[in-house]
Amino acid sequence: MDFLNFLDFSITDIIDIFLVAILLYYIYKLVRRTVAINIFIGIVIVWAFWKLTEVLDMKMISSMVGGFMQVGLIALIIVFQQEIRKFLLMVGSTNFASKRNFLKHFKFTREDGLTTGPNVDAILGACEKMSETKTGALLVIERNNSLDFVKVTGDKMNIEITQPIIESIFYKNSPLHDGAAVIQDNYIVATRVILPVSNERNIPLRFGLRHRAAVGITEKTDSLALIVSEETGLISYIKNGEFILFNDLSELASLIKEDLI
Repeated sequence: MDFLNFLDFSITDIIDIFLVAILLYYIYKLVRRTVAINIFIGIVIVWAFWKLTEVLDMKMISSMVGGFMQVGLIALIIVFQQEIRKFLLMVGSTNFASKRNFLKHFKFTREDGLTTGPNVDAILGACEKMSETKTGALLVIERNNSLDFVKVTGDKMNIEITQPIIESIFYKNSPLHDGAAVIQDNYIVATRVILPVSNERNIPLRFGLRHRAAVGITEKTDSLALIVSEETGLISYIKNGEFILFNDLSELASLIKEDLI
């Protein structure tokens, strides 16, 4: 039967499927925990249905769905503007190229001790202490996209993360407390960093410049941001330009560790 010819696999087909799986994996990483994930899932379902109708030689429905997919491409570019930008940054980022082995991004290929990620417990311990004293702070955690373009605006550092170090950086009389601190792996690599400020009008007015800067950098890159409010002492977690809600620091720690995988 002709429609079963697709079962004749070749090495090229296996490579093709593998590359598509990698592409879908990275797209999923960019849109998970965002509103865009529902759109992404919907697109995958429609595309799968389109291909199924082609295999079954259902010409009328196949042409209708195919036309929708082609016309919808322009709309998708508009809807996924931020995600497409982040994906291109991920592909072209010098930081991405320096990962030695891109397969380590897959959880099942990781080995204990292969890399040293940020000490999340030390970071949140410092945030908790600064929250109690209403000490303002802004921490940006680098992931795949390089943050070199903002690091150069601040003071270069190479300090291993500890709770006392973070608290001393943002102590109100410290010369380093203004601006953001950038974290790469388990090191603070820059302080007093100036971040791009978001122009998003939906950010509540009660949030100040720190929060707008955190939204701005996470809109433009795949980095994560933690903010301690100087006015209220509240801790905020921002990813993909959105505020991520959590009930307590234990849940926040789990969220960050999952996002760093």
